[in-house]
Amino acid sequence: MTETFVYDGDCAFCTMCARFLERWIPTTATVVPWQWADLTALRLTRAQCVEAVQWVPADGGPATAGPAAIADLLRSSRQPWRLAGAVLGLRPVTALAWPAYRWVARNRHRLPGGTAACAIPTDSPANRQPSS
Repeated sequence: MTETFVYDGDCAFCTMCARFLERWIPTTATVVPWQWADLTALRLTRAQCVEAVQWVPADGGPATAGPAAIADLLRSSRQPWRLAGAVLGLRPVTALAWPAYRWVARNRHRLPGGTAACAIPTDSPANRQPSS
């Protein structure tokens, strides 16, 4: 199995971002919408895929999600993307990236290329505001 990056193929914004990845970020990873993927073989659930993008390593290790998944994808590429992935993969940077990732997830239907179909379900954890 090769590394696999899984995104929401029902979302036009996510699909636009995946096309950018495929065109500009050279990687041997498979970039696939979760709706077309064999989630069982990837050891993923539908809920995980609705929540965030997923990175499934080829070695059978645990999947990563959200900014950590993006960092893993970038690290699988060449420079300068590999360096960007190394920086994004640093724990403090990943921790800071999660709020931005959640904001994008909640608002992806409003972003360029987004449509009403891009809105994530209202009961998704990504749609919940952090409690104070």
